[in-house]
Amino acid sequence: MKLKNISPLFGVIPIALLLLYGFIPVTHKRSLQNNNVNLTDSSYYIIVDKSDYELKVFDREGWYATYPIVFGSKDLSDKFREGDKRTPNGTFKIILKKIHPKWGPELLLDYPNEESVAKFNQRKASGQIPSGARIGNGIAIHATRPQEEWTVDQFYNWTDGCVSVKYTEMQDLFSYIPVGTKVTIQP
Repeated sequence: MKLKNISPLFGVIPIALLLLYGFIPVTHKRSLQNNNVNLTDSSYYIIVDKSDYELKVFDREGWYATYPIVFGSKDLSDKFREGDKRTPNGTFKIILKKIHPKWGPELLLDYPNEESVAKFNQRKASGQIPSGARIGNGIAIHATRPQEEWTVDQFYNWTDGCVSVKYTEMQDLFSYIPVGTKVTIQP
């Protein structure tokens, strides 16, 4: 669990009070069975909880770490099409680790995958999105710019649909999460 940046995130609120009301995850590990986690391809699994603005990492023993995050839009519903700045819901896989020239460490997801394409086509066929709309691509978990960690502290959604972690914390996440790690993004 990452508590090193707790002061900027919560100011002077006592940590015990935050724990009591559930604002900071308790430091015990939870059973993987309770989270329906399948760790056959990687020793880690990531759950992005959009409603709580949290990225949770699980390992073979259970809960491992939690990172505060932001997205592209205040509308936390599922991504419909390219350019809507929404973060897609679903289960994805990390397909590439790279260093982006603007925001550093990045974990590229396999969006769009079969599930995303099926939802997109269904929405297009039902008229929920324009017939000429495109699905988009390039969704990743990446860092803020080094001098813009405040965006996470202030819940400022700034990406084009990606998940953004503080620069210093993304360096940590990037150091141990392998390609192939499953990522579930949920509302």
